[in-house]
Amino acid sequence: MQIVLTLKLIYMNNINILVTGGNGQLGSELKELELKFPQYHFMFTNVEMLDICNHQAVAAFIEVNQITTIINCAAYTAVDKAEEQAELADKINHLAVANFAELSKMFNIKLIHISTDYVFDGMNYKPYTETVTPNPQSVYGKTKLDGELAMQKINPENSIIIRTSWVYSKFGNNFVKTMLRLGKEHKKLSVVADQIGTPTNAADLAKAILIILPKINNKTVDLFHYSNEGICSWYDFAKAIFEIGGLTLSVSPIETKDYPTPAKRPCYSVLNKRKIKEVYHIDIPYWKDSLMGNL
Repeated sequence: MQIVLTLKLIYMNNINILVTGGNGQLGSELKELELKFPQYHFMFTNVEMLDICNHQAVAAFIEVNQITTIINCAAYTAVDKAEEQAELADKINHLAVANFAELSKMFNIKLIHISTDYVFDGMNYKPYTETVTPNPQSVYGKTKLDGELAMQKINPENSIIIRTSWVYSKFGNNFVKTMLRLGKEHKKLSVVADQIGTPTNAADLAKAILIILPKINNKTVDLFHYSNEGICSWYDFAKAIFEIGGLTLSVSPIETKDYPTPAKRPCYSVLNKRKIKEVYHIDIPYWKDSLMGNL
């Protein structure tokens, strides 16, 4: 009887976290941290396991599993395809976020939603703070901003939005993996040099989220920026990948106009991280140091 009661108390005191997009880059990095954060009980889901736009399905999942926090890593991130699949991008990046916000408010649970630097038009001349007015230039950016606005309008307590940029990890498809593959297949490559931002190692972001989680205590939805420290172009990023990866090839810088894509990218999307560092007292690694630890 005592053992049963003890187990029940342990379960009740757990921080039960629903992680959507569990097979993506950030979701996979959160899985890697499970053993280092034993105070958290994670439940990772994907599109086959849970329809995040289905209000009743998500509500039932929250109730059955006594969820206390949602970390929404799910997103439609195919930036160019989104120009043709706007309805699907809106469903995942906007309507699903509104669903989570409504349920977080209903069940009085925390919600951490991941957004993007693509909500900005890239015309700034200094790192974007959270107070700068967004102006997305792509369907992807617009649907991500619509998700942010829906969450802010519904306004569940103890919930935050974290915008990030240029995410990569050892999981999934990303720029680092693409460059490593192309670097092994070609002797020469051309990479865009007039788009400026900052890479984000998904492992660093995952760790930051789990450190921040118990400190979240706000009445209205709060907005933060997170990427690794420093600034670079895609060309600089590629050069560092090849150097650290031990690949020798010729890399030429080109302009965005020489590499046209269906979706317009922000030419400058460096994020100012001062707010998240001051509020939650976290340290953020320099992008090249973090890349070196990932390869």
